Amino acid sequence: MRGIPMLVMMVLITALHAGAQQNTPLKGAQQPHFTHADTLRGTITPQRAWWDVVAYDLHVNVHLEDSTLSGYNTITYEVLSPDSMMQIDLQEPMEIDSVILDIDSLKITTHSKLDFTRDGNAFFIQFNKAEKKGTTRKLTVYYHGQPRKAVNAPWDGGVVWARDSLGRPWIATACQGLGASVWWPNKDHQSDEPEYMTINVTVPQDLINVSNGRLKLKIPNKDSTVTYVWTVNSPINNYDVALNIGHYKEFKDTYAGVAGKLDLDYWVLDYNLDKARKHFEVVKPMLGCFEFWFGKYPFYKDSYKLVETPHLGMEHQSAVAYGNKYQMGYKGRDLSGTGVGLKWDFIIVHESGHEWFGNNITSKDIADMWVHESFTNYSETLFTECMYGPEEAEKYLIGCRKNIKNDIPIIGHYGVNSEGSGDMYYKGGTMLHMIRKIFDNDDRFRWMLHTLNTDYYHKTVTGAQVERHISQHAGRDLSKVFDQYLRDTTLPELQYRIVGQVLYFRWSSDIKNFDMPVKVTVGINNYQFIYPGPLWATTNLSYMDPKYFKVDPAFYIKVKEMKTVKEMKDALKK
Repeated sequence: MRGIPMLVMMVLITALHAGAQQNTPLKGAQQPHFTHADTLRGTITPQRAWWDVVAYDLHVNVHLEDSTLSGYNTITYEVLSPDSMMQIDLQEPMEIDSVILDIDSLKITTHSKLDFTRDGNAFFIQFNKAEKKGTTRKLTVYYHGQPRKAVNAPWDGGVVWARDSLGRPWIATACQGLGASVWWPNKDHQSDEPEYMTINVTVPQDLINVSNGRLKLKIPNKDSTVTYVWTVNSPINNYDVALNIGHYKEFKDTYAGVAGKLDLDYWVLDYNLDKARKHFEVVKPMLGCFEFWFGKYPFYKDSYKLVETPHLGMEHQSAVAYGNKYQMGYKGRDLSGTGVGLKWDFIIVHESGHEWFGNNITSKDIADMWVHESFTNYSETLFTECMYGPEEAEKYLIGCRKNIKNDIPIIGHYGVNSEGSGDMYYKGGTMLHMIRKIFDNDDRFRWMLHTLNTDYYHKTVTGAQVERHISQHAGRDLSKVFDQYLRDTTLPELQYRIVGQVLYFRWSSDIKNFDMPVKVTVGINNYQFIYPGPLWATTNLSYMDPKYFKVDPAFYIKVKEMKTVKEMKDALKK
């Protein structure tokens, strides 16, 4: 596109990409049976659409004797359009006791207490009259119950009621996918985040609760309990809101970041304090790597915390859950099988990468979770490159490909709380590395990542927005690449034949008009890009040695040499 003004080129790419963007996965997509409950959970229903969350003020009493919770959540909301029916989510077997409107008024009247009905995991609150557009109101939801216990957190989700090695209570929440409404009432959809939040947690006085944000108050109560008050001063996704309750000790540090001093807080079980001081030394160089590639840490207001947990780990915003037991790798294993993955603690690096992708930038629909996981998977490669060099980084990334299943598309089904394939990790990270190769300019690729985190700072996005952003910064329409790797389960095949000094090449792909550039080597330390399409094309190799022809191994594709003209012709017929 040489000679086309950048603004015009970006407009053209946006238009092309918008036309190519698919709303549903392509070949390989399963069609599972989705229920009414799935729709209530995953859709912006009319009862969700008319109001916007401004803030949550959550109060939780933790009862160890029967593994129950009780309390209330005051929801500050803005009315976007007049309506009189509101959906609040709280999963069975939890119960809502009462709902009160504008509890801050001098007294509670019969008009303040609202009626509600239940439909599975959704409650529908009936207002006495339609709310007025443009007003801001407060609704307080009182609730109690025994939340679902997480048997294998963080994968199955719920509340973990565990014991530390001394037999003392150790409790944590982990509810990504399942949803925060498994333990507290809220508008349980990723598209609507509160602008700020207060988390008040009451526990027995010998225990400490660590939640998101900053600890503002510790209030002793007369009944031998203590209430910890945490404030979050940034937008936060519901599933990131966390309880971490145990016999914790805290130690502090600071990091000189691109936005100034960042407070670092570490909360670990008391008997692991010395071990943690040494093991967590990686945090500051890791943050330096991530700020270089992604831009400033998104939550300077709320600090960075690592919190030891009885489950493996989760990206709980500004309170990253850590349960890797002070081992290198992933539970002591190298996911790449190359040895590189044992040079660093997987959970610290991966879950911290989510502070940019997942927490700063959050997908509106869980079907686009690749926006969280593909970038964060690639953050592992970028960290490795930063610390150990590009060869080790690419060795790690390529080694991890053995974990790709190509079972179902990475993008799930929209509107029904449906995640796609777990390939959003390794295959998604590989896709981003290929796109980096296509950029062929690391400064420009890094600028794309920076602007992604500034343009969508503390925002929710669609996958389509992220795809367009990448295409615009690449200077070419990459929609076919996204279709191939996010919406399809097959791999494209690069077919080629070398005759004398002429290279013939084309793509065979289930994606119509697939056109990804690919880097090939045709001499010692010599490479060039070729631009295959569905038809045979040629390029002259007169200045290089054809016997050295190979495809850059960073490209996750099939490669097939065609031996005869007949094979070439037959390939076009398929």
